[in-house]
Amino acid sequence: MFAAAIAHTARISLAGGHGGATRAHLRPGDQSLEWLPMAPKQRQVRIEQRGGLEAIQALERRSDEELEAETKFKAAALAILGARAAERFDADKARSYFQRAIAAARPQERMQLRRMADASLALAERRAGDLKDAVERLGQTPPSGRQIFALRVIGLLVPPASAGILARLRGILLILAIVIALVALGLGLVELIALPFGGLGLAPGVLLGLFVAIAAVAVVAAIGRRRRKRAAESAPK
Repeated sequence: MFAAAIAHTARISLAGGHGGATRAHLRPGDQSLEWLPMAPKQRQVRIEQRGGLEAIQALERRSDEELEAETKFKAAALAILGARAAERFDADKARSYFQRAIAAARPQERMQLRRMADASLALAERRAGDLKDAVERLGQTPPSGRQIFALRVIGLLVPPASAGILARLRGILLILAIVIALVALGLGLVELIALPFGGLGLAPGVLLGLFVAIAAVAVVAAIGRRRRKRAAESAPK
């Protein structure tokens, strides 16, 4: 979600001057002199700029080990690693990567990297409200209401390490409640289907209900993964 945005905002544009013909006039009767623009140098700058942009875009397809070994675009590589760590909800690693990226970046790039770090850390720490504000400051499209809701649910079920022991216990209890509810729903569905055939006992009904719940969760996860893949493929490069 954010790794592509990191690479997109890490691109650095090179401003090239516009060359124009300069003409010097001498005294009457003398010939005028005209200097043509230095087109070869301007073309060389544009070629170098295009090559740099393509190289930074290529970083998105590299593995974590290759990004760690990157030296030419070190700040961009570390920023992508930080965004990937944030998507895994690893706040400590994301913070470490962005600290190294800011240290390796040029002064004019550091403000944007700090904004990227704010957005990534808000994601890693499941801070839905802060994530929306940070993404808007980055100039990117903010998360949808469904994504914000999903992040809040994840924050309740799997709170970050900094949330404390009470939040973790609450998350465990909520997960157990959801599992029990899913098994109960599966049991009810199995009993309803088996009712015309004389019904089922409690033990086989619970077992079949557990299988139904697992299958339902797997189907939902597969649909969600397919939607994320489709959204990533349709996202602007």
